[in-house]
Amino acid sequence: MQTTEIPVCDFGSFGDDVRHFWMDDLNSLLQHFPILEDPHKQHFFMMLFIDDAKGEVSIDNQKINLDGSKVIVIKPRSISSIHINSKAKGKIICFTDDFFSLRYNNNVLNQFSFLYNASKSFVRLNEKEKNKWVYLLEIFFQEFKFQKRETVKILRSYLNIFLFELERLSNPQGYAPDSTMKQQKVREFEKLIDLHFKFKKMPSAYADLLNISPNYLNKICKEISNCTAGDLIRKRIILEAQRLLHYTNHSVNEIADQLGFESTSYFVTFFKKQINNTPEQFRKASNE
Repeated sequence: MQTTEIPVCDFGSFGDDVRHFWMDDLNSLLQHFPILEDPHKQHFFMMLFIDDAKGEVSIDNQKINLDGSKVIVIKPRSISSIHINSKAKGKIICFTDDFFSLRYNNNVLNQFSFLYNASKSFVRLNEKEKNKWVYLLEIFFQEFKFQKRETVKILRSYLNIFLFELERLSNPQGYAPDSTMKQQKVREFEKLIDLHFKFKKMPSAYADLLNISPNYLNKICKEISNCTAGDLIRKRIILEAQRLLHYTNHSVNEIADQLGFESTSYFVTFFKKQINNTPEQFRKASNE
């Protein structure tokens, strides 16, 4: 589906009083919140715990079948759509950076590898793991529903446990302690790319913002993500270009301008070099 602008799902979609945290059953999810069915952006984290469901979740260019128990992570600024049956079993959790950082330092949130931009979007659960998650999430959900004294503090604590449990599943080996600062710096770099990629396209500009040298930035990016700093910038630009080509009816000229390219021809050359297709070829193939 192409539109002039991509719809944005904010916390107000879930209720007038919802600000930084929300959760619910998956049962009849789309009947209650139809905005989730069509492609949309959001500026918060969304996690789907799939116990038993049928359908598909699309996140940018990835399609995830609901063919078993799993946890699906939809990151801020992704374009996603959810197609799920009305009798699905499971939970949905949404939270902002701010909700977590009101108690925990932002750097702690950065340590969860599955929240990184380039990380995998889902983790499968075996039967034993699924039963544990059903139990944990039901306690979590009861606290959210009844809103007793100090509920917000308790929800943050449960969310912290939830994230650590998910980290164990997605990254069993964990990270070496001496790499933590490098990981943090790369995550800061990725966040800066999200904010500035339309206008800052050279690694040196980000190195200045991070108060490190371009060579060091490139070194830690290779070490942590197996990509150069330039690769990460180009990937983010291409991802946004693909989103605009697939989900909007903006012309290639308009998209080139939105992405900060000096000319349409330069944008077309850049795009083709990265994915071996012109923007028009990509748009035609993605909409077939």
